[in-house]
Amino acid sequence: MAQTSKKTSLTSNSEKAGFVFKKINYQLFLISIAVVALGFILMMGKEDIYSFTKITLAPIVVVLGFAIGFIAILYKPKTKDI
Repeated sequence: MAQTSKKTSLTSNSEKAGFVFKKINYQLFLISIAVVALGFILMMGKEDIYSFTKITLAPIVVVLGFAIGFIAILYKPKTKDI
């Protein structure tokens, strides 16, 4: 009785496996971390507690940073089939 060897799709898929995100996704995510950190640094300022920077600007910068992070997760770059 001859045994036939079957290649499973697992071996062919593991050769193609890579990172989930591309380089641009990681760059956008690092930018979002930097923007959020900047927003919290602006909130820490030594000015008056009711200053424009602490009350208005810093929260907008933090929300903008989270929005960039959200975009970094959802962004799907165009791939080239070579």
